[in-house]
Amino acid sequence: MKTFFALTVFCAALAGCNHLPALLSDDSDSREVATLIATAHKFAGLQGEDQKKELNAASQSFSKDRSPYSRARLALLLSLPGTAYTDEARAVTLLEPLVPPPGTANVAPLRQFAALVHADVGERLREQRRSAQLREQTGQMKEQLDALRAIERSIIERGKPK
Repeated sequence: MKTFFALTVFCAALAGCNHLPALLSDDSDSREVATLIATAHKFAGLQGEDQKKELNAASQSFSKDRSPYSRARLALLLSLPGTAYTDEARAVTLLEPLVPPPGTANVAPLRQFAALVHADVGERLREQRRSAQLREQTGQMKEQLDALRAIERSIIERGKPK
């Protein structure tokens, strides 16, 4: 009985060690994601001219390197709301090659982060389009209301005795 218990504990400990290499490995993707978040935070706190310099540096880096990291960095800087150089449509276009297909297992952290940013920026773009449609519909309804008021005034004018 003691042997069985000891064997069970040993097997459980051995199974737990299955994840040990992943914990001890040098996970550069996770560090890249942390670096991207720090870069975005720094970029958001910069003034307009410094933001332009940082964005130009990211753009030049991407044109030379075209790595997933440089692609994600440029897209992230372009997607930050409240900055002078936001270009969400370009950010979505840059992120699309990094987004893994739905249901993909064992996706690298950088690609997971890219998918998160892509979904967020895509949702913002959809909301902007919907807002523009609503503004257009509001303008059309206002024109229709003004036309109805003009018809009402003309009917009232015709009905007045002269």
